[in-house]
Amino acid sequence: MIGFLRTPLIKRAAVPAPEPTVFDIDGRKVPLRFRRNAKARRLVLRLDIKNQGLVMTLPKRTGLSDALRFAESSRQWIVRTLSKQAPVAPVVDGAHMLYQGHLHCLHFSGGRRGVVTASDSILHIPGDAAHAPRRLRDYLKDQALKALSAASKKYALAMGTRYARISIRDQKSRWGSCSSGGVLSYSWRLILAPDFVLDYVAAHEVAHLIEMNHGPRFWRLVLTHCPHARHAKQWLKAHGKDVHRYF
Repeated sequence: MIGFLRTPLIKRAAVPAPEPTVFDIDGRKVPLRFRRNAKARRLVLRLDIKNQGLVMTLPKRTGLSDALRFAESSRQWIVRTLSKQAPVAPVVDGAHMLYQGHLHCLHFSGGRRGVVTASDSILHIPGDAAHAPRRLRDYLKDQALKALSAASKKYALAMGTRYARISIRDQKSRWGSCSSGGVLSYSWRLILAPDFVLDYVAAHEVAHLIEMNHGPRFWRLVLTHCPHARHAKQWLKAHGKDVHRYF
């Protein structure tokens, strides 16, 4: 008996995302980059906070022409959203930066490389001025790790729970997260916010070790141990965008 000849299945190669482009908004050149997501069922446009532009998520077969038509149809939303976006703050000698909720003057002191210090509302960054922004960011990340580690430990003891470890990241859309494996991840930019805000985010994520949801029992747990939670949430809503102006 002669079997049927089978035609081998040819797997279609994934279509790469289009190259980044620039979208003109009333004379303002706004960077627009694209991301391909095979699971996406529709086009999604959002702010690219870190790069001060836009990023569009495309379904696996959507081409550049369709993407640009979608951007054009979203022009009013883009204009309205960009108008609310805080301008980029320069990280240069003499500029001002939020640190623990207060404005500090940046002082690139030059000379030999030393330790970054904060005193009298001044952030002193020694060493080569060309490397000062990077050294300042490293210092802020280190301070964030220390502060968030202390706050997480405090709330873990108070709530009678444990976490696996702490991770410091530069998260764009959230201040913190808690994995099912007990890993607490935080945005280092919380060190720029007031202490009570950083403290609340730690309480929020530690509470997720017990309640992996935002139900009544979760909020009761948070508010029992962190009475300033509502005040902190209000601050983040009103000023959270300001800490993304730097770097």
